[in-house]
Amino acid sequence: MLVAVILMPLNAFWVTRMEVIRYAGHPTTISLFFNVVFLLAVLLALNSVVRRISRRLALTPPEMLSAYVMLALGSAIAGHDMIEVLTPILAHAHFYARPENGWLTEIIPHIPKWLSVSDQQVLKGFYEGTSSFYVARNFYAWLTPVLYWTGLLTVLGFMMLCINTLLRRQWTENERLSYPLVALPLEMVSERTELFRNRLFWGGVIVTAVLETWNGLAFLYPSMPMLPLKRFGALQDLNQYITSAPWNAMGWTPIAIYPFGIALGMLLPVDLLFSVWFFAWVWRAERIATAAFGYGDIPGFPYVEAQSFGAYVGLAVFALFVSRGHFIRIWRSVWSRSADMKDKDEPLPYRAAVLGLIAGAVAIYFFCRACGMSPAMIAAFFTIYFILAIAITRMRAELGPPAHDLHMAGPDSIIPAVRQSNQIGRADLAMFSMFYGFNRAYRSHPMPIQLEAFKIAERVEGRYRPLFWAMLFALAYGALCAFWAMLDQNYRVGAAEKIAPPNVNLIFGREPWERMAGWVRSPSSPQQQFNTQVAIGVGFLFTLVLNAMRLRVGWFPFHPVGYAVSSSWSLSLLWLPLMIAWIIKLLLLRYGGLKAYRHWLPLFLGIILGECVIGSLWTLVGITLDMPTYAFWP
Repeated sequence: MLVAVILMPLNAFWVTRMEVIRYAGHPTTISLFFNVVFLLAVLLALNSVVRRISRRLALTPPEMLSAYVMLALGSAIAGHDMIEVLTPILAHAHFYARPENGWLTEIIPHIPKWLSVSDQQVLKGFYEGTSSFYVARNFYAWLTPVLYWTGLLTVLGFMMLCINTLLRRQWTENERLSYPLVALPLEMVSERTELFRNRLFWGGVIVTAVLETWNGLAFLYPSMPMLPLKRFGALQDLNQYITSAPWNAMGWTPIAIYPFGIALGMLLPVDLLFSVWFFAWVWRAERIATAAFGYGDIPGFPYVEAQSFGAYVGLAVFALFVSRGHFIRIWRSVWSRSADMKDKDEPLPYRAAVLGLIAGAVAIYFFCRACGMSPAMIAAFFTIYFILAIAITRMRAELGPPAHDLHMAGPDSIIPAVRQSNQIGRADLAMFSMFYGFNRAYRSHPMPIQLEAFKIAERVEGRYRPLFWAMLFALAYGALCAFWAMLDQNYRVGAAEKIAPPNVNLIFGREPWERMAGWVRSPSSPQQQFNTQVAIGVGFLFTLVLNAMRLRVGWFPFHPVGYAVSSSWSLSLLWLPLMIAWIIKLLLLRYGGLKAYRHWLPLFLGIILGECVIGSLWTLVGITLDMPTYAFWP
C-alpha cells in the first residue's frame, strides 16, 4: 500500500498529462491500462534488484499485485470517463454563461453551489492559466466540491465492492469465468513463471520495441518513413473512398493495424473475436440500410446508442438470472441467524455486504435530495447505473473485451430520451448533467477492476478482506489525486489555452450543459421517445436471443457481448486487429490444437508488454522534454 500511495499521485499526473494536456496516449480508453502494466514492469525490475540485496525487503507477488490493483483503480478514477470529464463540468457553466445563450436563467439557478465553482476570478485563472491552484482563494473555492464529489465516488465504489462481494463466489468458483485480462500481470509476477525464460516472449518484446522505437524516431524526424502500425498507409478511413449513396452512409471505418490489439485479441475466445468484427459491420449495414430506405431524415435513426444500451441491460439481466440461485441462498441466509453462509473468507460477510449496499443507497439518496432531485429520478438513475456496471463487470470477467465504451447511453442520456424532458424537473436535469462526469462513457470503469482484483487474489492465494479495504482506500485517495492533477495542470497551462487539440476540457465541460439547454428548449417528441424505446427493446431482446441460442446450439458463432460492444469508438479502431487475431487463433486451434496455442501465447504477451513499455517511455520522454512524441494508441 505504501508503494501505491507514493505512485498514485505521480500516476494521476501522468494520466492527466497524456489524456488532457497533450492528448497523446490514452491508456484508460482500453481495458488493459498500459501505464499500469508499465509501472508493474518497473516495480518488477526494481524488486529483482532489491531481492539480490535482501530477500526480506523484496515485495512478494501478492504485494506487487496489490499495488497493481490500486494503481489500476487510481487510473480508472483519473481516467478519460471519470474525473477528467467531471472537473471541467464543475466550472464550465458558470464561466461561459451569457445572456445570449440563456444559461443564466435556464441552467445556473439549478446547479448546487456546493458542487460547483462559481467564483469568476477563480475560474478565470483556471481557464486562462494566469494563476495557481495553490493560491488560497483558488484552493478553498475548489475544496468543498472536490470533497463532496470524492465522497460520492467513494460511496459508489464501496457499493460496487459490496456487489462484487456477493458476485465473486458465483462467477469465479461456481461458473469459473476466465478473467482473460488478469493473465499478463499474473504471469509477470509469478515466482513459478517461465515467461521471462521463453524466447518467443522476448521475441515479441524485441520486435514491438524495435517497431515502436522506429516510429517514435520517425515522428521526431519526418525524413524517416512511418511504419503503418496505427493507420494502414493512405487507407486511414475506408469511408473516404466510398462516395456514392447509400454506401457512403456507413460512417467512419478506420483501417488500423495495432500490434497490441492483435495480441490482446489472442487472449479472447474465438466466438467473441468473430462477433466483434462481424457486428461492427452489422452496425454499418444498418446505417446503409437507413439511407437506402429513406429513414435518414428521422433524428437519431437507427438509434445505435439505444440498441447498445438495451444490449448491456440484456447482458446484466441474463447474468443475474443465471446466478439467481446463489442470490436466493444469500438472501435467505441474511435473515437467518443460524444459517452458515460460509463467507468467512469472502471480502466481506454477506450480511455486511447487504447492509453496506443499503447504507450506500441511503447516503446517495440524501446526497441527491440535497441537490433537489426527485425520489423517482434518483431511483431510476442509479438502478440503471448499477445495471450497466454489472453488465460491464460480467463481460470483463467472462470474456475480457478490449474496450467497452457505451458512449452517450448512460442513465443521464436514456431517461430524457424515453420521457419528455419537460416532464422532468430542472434540478433533475441539472444533476443528470453533472453526473455526465462519470456517465459520458464507461471505458475506465472501476467495478470490473475490483472483481478482477479478487480473481488475482484467488490465484496467488491472497486474502480478500484486506484487499477490499485497500481498494476502498485507493478509490478515495485516487479521486483526490486525480482532482489534484487536473487542477494543478489546468491552472498551470490554462484549461482553455495551452491544451492540445481538440481541447477536451472545453468539449467535456460544454457537452452536458448544451444538452440540458436542448432538453429545456426542445423536448423530444412522443414519436422519438417511442422509437428510442423500441430500439432499447430490440437490443435487449436480441441479446437474450443470442444468449439463448448459445446455450442451446453448441456451434452458434455469435456472442451477445460482441453485439453490445462493437458499436463503440474504441472497437471501430480495433475491429481489424481483432479480425486478424480471430484468423490467427482459429488457424492455431484448428491445425495445432490447444498445445500450439499455448506454445505461441508467450509471443503475444511479449507484444503487449513491449508496446506498453516502449509506448509509455515515449510519453514520459515527451512530458519530460515538453515536446510532442509518438503515441501508439489510439
